[in-house]
Amino acid sequence: MRVKMQRRCERVGGQAKPPAPRRAECPGCSVGQAVWPAARTAAPVLSHLLSVLLSAGLAAWCAQAPAGQQQRDLRVEKDVPEVAPAAPKIPRSYALVVGIANYQSLPEKLQLRYPERDAEAMYSILISQEGGNFPAENVRRLIGPRATLANLRRELEQWLPAVAREDDRVLIYFAGHGFVYQGKAYLAPYDVDLKKIVATGYPMDTLGAVVGSKIRARWKVLLTDSCHAGAINPEADNATINRSLLDLSRSLFSLTASRDRERSFESPEWGGGHGIFTYYVVKGLEGSADENRDGIVTADELAEYTRVNVRSATNAQQNPTSDRASFDPNMLLAYIPSNAAAGAPPAPKFGTLVIASNMDGVEVFVDGKSVGVVNKAQPLTLPGLVPGVHTIKGVRMGYEPDGPREEMVYPGQTSTVQIRIQVQVRRKKAALDLLDRAVEHYTDGGEKNYRRAAELLAQAIALEPRYSEAFLYLARVRSALFEEAAAEQAHQRALEIDPDYVEARASFGGMLLDVGNIDEAIRQLTVVAQRERNHAMAHYLLAQAFRMKEQYPLSIEHARTAIRLQPNNAEAHFWLAESLRLSAQLEEAKRAYLDYLRLSNFDSSVARKINYYALGFLAGKFGRKSRASQHDIWKDLRSLAFFGMCDAERMQKRYEAAIGYCQRSLSYYPGDPYVHYVLGLCYARSYQQSGRLEALPAASKHFRAMLALNADLAEAEYARKNLASIEAALAQRP
Repeated sequence: MRVKMQRRCERVGGQAKPPAPRRAECPGCSVGQAVWPAARTAAPVLSHLLSVLLSAGLAAWCAQAPAGQQQRDLRVEKDVPEVAPAAPKIPRSYALVVGIANYQSLPEKLQLRYPERDAEAMYSILISQEGGNFPAENVRRLIGPRATLANLRRELEQWLPAVAREDDRVLIYFAGHGFVYQGKAYLAPYDVDLKKIVATGYPMDTLGAVVGSKIRARWKVLLTDSCHAGAINPEADNATINRSLLDLSRSLFSLTASRDRERSFESPEWGGGHGIFTYYVVKGLEGSADENRDGIVTADELAEYTRVNVRSATNAQQNPTSDRASFDPNMLLAYIPSNAAAGAPPAPKFGTLVIASNMDGVEVFVDGKSVGVVNKAQPLTLPGLVPGVHTIKGVRMGYEPDGPREEMVYPGQTSTVQIRIQVQVRRKKAALDLLDRAVEHYTDGGEKNYRRAAELLAQAIALEPRYSEAFLYLARVRSALFEEAAAEQAHQRALEIDPDYVEARASFGGMLLDVGNIDEAIRQLTVVAQRERNHAMAHYLLAQAFRMKEQYPLSIEHARTAIRLQPNNAEAHFWLAESLRLSAQLEEAKRAYLDYLRLSNFDSSVARKINYYALGFLAGKFGRKSRASQHDIWKDLRSLAFFGMCDAERMQKRYEAAIGYCQRSLSYYPGDPYVHYVLGLCYARSYQQSGRLEALPAASKHFRAMLALNADLAEAEYARKNLASIEAALAQRP
């Protein structure tokens, strides 16, 4: 093969086991209060135990780019949830988001810069309640090394066809390289090999066939930001691919970054660094495409907004395409309630703001939404804005903000806005002292200390009404007292004062996990992780959130990121272990549990100095009516870790080892009915393996303890049946 480079383009010559038991929600518990069907889901364990107890007589579940732009092209050839009644009904929705910047086997000159940022931006707008309104657990991401051909095939050809139904909405987004080989169009997965195109690329006609025939949905959306992406929605000379894409019995909206013989561009000029197509798609879904200002972004509106703006931005070198005959023009792609009350439709032509700053690291908000970070040497360009008045605010932690103030966007014009961050925030010493004392009480734990902390924080806020740190700790105290509405209000006030206060946003995410609002927690924590990619706490809380959503691969990914950033973060090891265990990776899970236990194995008096977040999972699990102290939470986590070890050993039929770990779990928290239940199961299985009759009284003891602690659990009936059978067997002993 001979390789000829065209900037970012390339020509290549030549010839060319059953699912793991899962932890489910317990009946009667609030969201986030989890139980352990690894040992607590009835069918698989009971069938196992039945065979055990029967023997004892017992009964017992990818042209040239404009300056500064990079082409995404490799040419290879020869030589939702229901909303308020007045709002539209949003169908159940599923999405796959793919973004690849650095490819495994491509040379450095072919690597891209922004597709992964593009994918993250797309993910954020899809799960936003002022945007796509997709449930977070229904949006899967394949970003960077995870976007292999095998994973792409699995999600496209297995997951989406399995979950989508006739009345649903399905969206597929791809950002990365696209290419053509011997006249056939492909998307490039992370592990694409240019020497093995057919074997390692994902054919666009296969994508068309999958979307058209295998995925059942009322509305189907394809958004592709790659060179030659237009081949996915080709001109008449590519009628074969076109036919494979379109299923006329269903509404298909295919919006691609370019025509089939064009390139797609990416540049730092768009929102700090994006593919031009994706930048406008996201802006459109945020509401800029909502031409009639009814709060709904339709397929027709998004197609027109994106086409007009991308064509203008690239001097007509890139023209997004969509087949207007194949989709319902009124297909709902995003719902923005705030737009519905905005008034008359805007002028048809859009404008641009260039944001400059006197300081690095200034986060910019337009109309209350973060649009990126501006530095002194790198202004932030924001094209595609609706003409009219917009509110602009620049914030930097520790300084008074610039704004909010109004700036006019003129149709077809570029205006520069200068952000000046000058006044450093200074606090009264008395307020600082009050905060310090309040934090001491908060750390000590217990209702009396929490009440005293709240009093001190109220005094600090009276002295300094814009004391965001005091509002943050007030939020934490209110959360600790189970005063969720007051906690949410205090978190929001801290963020109103300092919108770039990432610790407050992360803490807010943790509190939302506390009360079971996992979707909003994921939205808030995703903002933190995108704003500060090295924010370990955000990653371990996301690990917890995705574990609670049973999205174990995402939980594992975030837990491992948290561990890489902060190796001694014990809780990150705990959530890693949890998701590994619940995805049947038992040996890895045990190692992660042991890492957690080792890192948290300090004198118990130290536990009171450890800050824990998202405590409602624990308080709810144990049915407590008052917030546990930090010391109690340390004990609870260790109890859960030993239980995880017990359950992993149980699933590997190592019952004696399982019994030992469950007993260690009870030594930290004797009142967990589930541990007693699993311990009863393990003793019964131990009896089947060894024939030791003394295991049966032990099994009976723990089944009885489980019933005494909570006789209303779903597993209680099985415990009763097991007890009856065990007692009958024991009565027949000589």
